[in-house]
Order: sequence, then structure tokens, then C-alpha cells
Amino acid sequence: MKKLVLAIAFIGMGSFAMAQQTTTPQDKQARAAEMKQRMEQKQQEHLDQMQKDLNLNASQVAQIKVLQDKRKEEMKAEFDKHKADRQAKMQEMHAKRAQMDADMKKILTPDQYDKWQADRKAKAEKMKMAMKERRMMKKPMNTGTTEVK
Repeated sequence: MKKLVLAIAFIGMGSFAMAQQTTTPQDKQARAAEMKQRMEQKQQEHLDQMQKDLNLNASQVAQIKVLQDKRKEEMKAEFDKHKADRQAKMQEMHAKRAQMDADMKKILTPDQYDKWQADRKAKAEKMKMAMKERRMMKKPMNTGTTEVK
């Protein structure tokens, strides 16, 4: 019984905490800039590690940096090229979900429909929390050592 009460309290507090989080465009821009800076720093650390491990000269390091930058631009172009396709698929998914919703509303009684909606929201929240938990588990702890992949 204690475990059940604790689980309910934990879920309630988690829901309350998530409801309090709001992001502004400035927050998103700051986070994006921070992420870009971290990525550049990681790239430089990787390049430094390669230079040390492979005993590269300055010319080789410069050539590798150019190659990495070129690859990064190609990947960005590829991402941008498929952006419209992804948006179209998302719109299609939303339309199908709306149609399913309308069909279910026709089939179910109002009480059944409300219960179905609540169940769907609960499952979505549970999945969202599980994904967040997985992301937290994947974040490596900063031990000061460099991992070679």
C-alpha cells in the first residue's frame, strides 16, 4: 500500500513539475547556441585526440577539419531537403488521428469516449515519461576520460 501511495505521489509531483516548465523562444535560441558550441568543442576535442593518437601533422589536421566541415554541410543539406517530407508525414498522421477520433466518437457512448480519451492521455504521458527516463539514462557522466567509439 505504501508503494502505491508513493508511486501516486511521485507521478503527481512529476506531472506538476512538468506542467510548470515553459520555454520561450529566447530559451530555445540560447539552448541551440549552447548545443552548437558544445558540438564544436566536441569536434575540436576529437580532432585533438586524433592528432595525438595518429601523430598527425598540422597539414593533415587542417585537411581533416575541412573534410569534417564538408560532411557536416552535406548532412545539413540532406536534413533540410527532407524537412518538407517530414512535415507532410506529420500532417498526414495528425489527419489520420483526427479521423480515428471522429470515428471513435461515433461508435462509443459519451462516457466511453471520455474514458477512452483519458486512457489515451495517460498512456501518452507514461510513454513520454519513459522516453525522458531513457534519455536521462543515456547521458554519460563526465568522468574526464575520452571515450573512443
